[in-house]
Amino acid sequence: MTTTLLRTGLRFVVSNKCFKKRAISALCYGISEKQNILLKCNQYYKISPRTCSTRSVHQTGISTSVSEQESDNDSDTEEEKGQSLFWRRKMRTLHSHLDINKDGVISHDDFMLLAERFSNLGHLTPELKKEFKKVINEVWEEQWGEISPYNLICIEKYLEQMQHVINDSSLKRRCHYFLPFLFKAVDKNRDGEISVQEFKLFFQCLGLTHDDAVISFSHIDINDDGKISFEEFITLGREFFLTEDPTKPSKYFWGPLVD
Repeated sequence: MTTTLLRTGLRFVVSNKCFKKRAISALCYGISEKQNILLKCNQYYKISPRTCSTRSVHQTGISTSVSEQESDNDSDTEEEKGQSLFWRRKMRTLHSHLDINKDGVISHDDFMLLAERFSNLGHLTPELKKEFKKVINEVWEEQWGEISPYNLICIEKYLEQMQHVINDSSLKRRCHYFLPFLFKAVDKNRDGEISVQEFKLFFQCLGLTHDDAVISFSHIDINDDGKISFEEFITLGREFFLTEDPTKPSKYFWGPLVD
């Protein structure tokens, strides 16, 4: 009964839009990334413990939480997800981006090289750079196991593991934890929003063209305000992994899909 009342109360808060975009921005760009932001994140965690992780990524002041309503929408069903050709095409696209040296497999070195590309843009603090690498290592170990030059992820292994992720309630709620670092890496002026010019930096790190960035941005900028907020960025990037609906604009988030 208590759990039901709490969940109802949280849905009321979300439905009445108590968490505005400026609140999300404050979580990322407060007065002090290490003190004021952490306080705000801890306050949010007390309100909604199910949707905010205590993993070390939060110690840098980056919120990676998703709303209670969104978590409910992601709840497991009897039907196994990740079997559609459309979803598999999206995952093949992401595998291609993560395969930095284009040898057909993903290695831990590929992960580190990608993180280095974003870090080298020069918009992350030294502390965030260090935390970013730590999170990337955690993601690798959680999903792929041992950090070793012999641990290579072919496309079929990648598809199999990502299918496992979206069918596991705990894993899919953590599949987006690296996204806030990508956002902050390309948010050049640190205003909590990404313009099309900054989005080009995102695609540049993925090895995609500026034209690809403009096209994708035009699709994911749903309200046509010329910017993508932190909240929108995380939602779109996360939805790319989870949804099998080909009408969702999130399919453009990581660029043109491979054939």
